[in-house]
Amino acid sequence: MKDKTGSRHFETVYADHAATTPIHPQVLETITRALENVYGNPSSLHCQGQQAKRMLIRSREMIASCIGAHPREMTFTSCGSEAINQALRTAAYLGANKGKHHVIASRIEHHAVLNTLKLLEAMACHVTFLDVPANGIVRPQDVAAAIREDTALVCVMHANNEIGTLQPVEEIGEMCREKQVFLLVDAVQSVGHIPVSVRDIPASFLAFSAHKFGGPKGTGVLYTRTGIEPVPLIAGGGQERGLRAGTENLPAIAGMAKALEIATEEMSANREKVTALREQLIAGLETIPQSVLNGDRQSRLPGIANFFFSGVEAETLLILLDNDGISASSGAACSAGAAMPSHVLTAIGLTPQQARSSLRFSLGPENTAEEMEYIVTRVKTHVETLRKRS
Repeated sequence: MKDKTGSRHFETVYADHAATTPIHPQVLETITRALENVYGNPSSLHCQGQQAKRMLIRSREMIASCIGAHPREMTFTSCGSEAINQALRTAAYLGANKGKHHVIASRIEHHAVLNTLKLLEAMACHVTFLDVPANGIVRPQDVAAAIREDTALVCVMHANNEIGTLQPVEEIGEMCREKQVFLLVDAVQSVGHIPVSVRDIPASFLAFSAHKFGGPKGTGVLYTRTGIEPVPLIAGGGQERGLRAGTENLPAIAGMAKALEIATEEMSANREKVTALREQLIAGLETIPQSVLNGDRQSRLPGIANFFFSGVEAETLLILLDNDGISASSGAACSAGAAMPSHVLTAIGLTPQQARSSLRFSLGPENTAEEMEYIVTRVKTHVETLRKRS
């Protein structure tokens, strides 16, 4: 379709995959079959219950195999935030038992980490927040310098949800292992998009969520390395080996397993395609005067490009793009409606106004080169118009 100027127009261009991804058709089929045919409670002894239990076991095995883990190291949760909460509280509890009350985290962690740490600070935990340079990459030497005798936990996300930068979690993990310090890796943005294996990342805890890689909302995973006993957040029945009470959300769990299976099988091809689209988008947006890519140019997720457009209010630009059928974001989906500027962007050196002038485009394998051209054209037009008005 073309508009009145003769330019191509798309009814919808979804460029907000870091917020959530479209559900894969095969995943939807898996969920539907589970809802219709596997309705038993996995804890029941009758045939329907045992059928459900087998599906739960198969799903756990599939998910574990995709990240190089043992099935018993997987605890199903309702989302990545719940998994992160359980990991933080477990580390704080186990650390306190050994007289360790100190936690280290970067300033660009997700609010699931930062806000939980605020709660733990009120419960006698001491938190050191690490500054991050302009490229958005945590420096391992800063982590090493911050570790103390009473350090219980280090929190470093694998990939940042706003600027897409990848963190040196392997190196930091080895450091933590040598110092006998727990490491929590928030892998919500990376699992299903780039290779993630707990054989390579010496994490004590690793959290991820299904809806970030073509699965359903409402289910996630906490990986806990063998030898660490998670502290339950929800008490009740004996589900998840007593670590997470409540009847398992089997259709969603089965859907997550299918989504991760597909994402793992298609990862190489999707990664190559999405990286090419990202580079096309970056090259196009950089032709706009006074536009700057936020975060490291090289060490980043395939699909995320976060740009600062000087003299433009991001919220206004978002509305104009939405009218064009383009879905993007001004920050994390969990806090996009907040009045405060992005804590990630201000942490890497942007002023509050610059942070409010930044947009995140996050791409997926269903996006096309034509859509990238359309995004660049519309952004360029709107930025020019908004600057003339200001």
